[in-house]
Amino acid sequence: MKIIGLTGGIGMGKSTAAGFFRRAGIAVFDADATVHALQSPGGAAIAPIGAAFPGTVRDRTLDRAALRSAVLGQPDALKRLERIVHPLVRAAEYRFVQRARRAGARAVVMDIPLLLEIDGIRRIDLVLVVSAPRAVQVHRVGLRRRMDRAQVEAVIARQMPDQEKRRRADVVVTTGLSRFHATMRLRRLLAELRAGGPIRRPHIRRIREMRAIDCTIPGRAWLGRPRFKRLR
Repeated sequence: MKIIGLTGGIGMGKSTAAGFFRRAGIAVFDADATVHALQSPGGAAIAPIGAAFPGTVRDRTLDRAALRSAVLGQPDALKRLERIVHPLVRAAEYRFVQRARRAGARAVVMDIPLLLEIDGIRRIDLVLVVSAPRAVQVHRVGLRRRMDRAQVEAVIARQMPDQEKRRRADVVVTTGLSRFHATMRLRRLLAELRAGGPIRRPHIRRIREMRAIDCTIPGRAWLGRPRFKRLR
């Protein structure tokens, strides 16, 4: 079974690509939806978050605004939150993949926005990055989030640069030209998967080489040490 990692910056078209795979009958793991469920009333992350960040949980319900205030601009607090949430998401990923294996699926898609930032490629067979020109990205995010350009640019600046994501990808799907163009590219990829062709990962050695260099460059905090084991 092939495990496809779907990622890309905000407003790049991950939802469109994920929807394509779902319509094609391929199961998609939605990391964002999983995090939301974990932090919803009764979710597995509620109790540990409440213990780690007093005042953020009331009546077993997470006060998301209070949590944002608790971690915003606080690297140590954010890492503490990640240590709570990330293992729970990984466990959900593992269960998802195992269910798909038992069902005899030939492929699954893992829709994980921070796939490359958290070194998630170690558990992925193919990295698919969706990308669009900066102007298109800014326009999409501005419409969706009702933010002005300065606010959108600030959000984008906190993410791994699109150029870096593209360099680390096995496949890049451009979504800024037209929906038809993106769909045709996805259809070709799907045809290759169904034909059972080999999926190579030529970028792995390159990433390791880049990490050896980038870890010495200030500002490259997202190039940390590997945290996860690959799912098999």
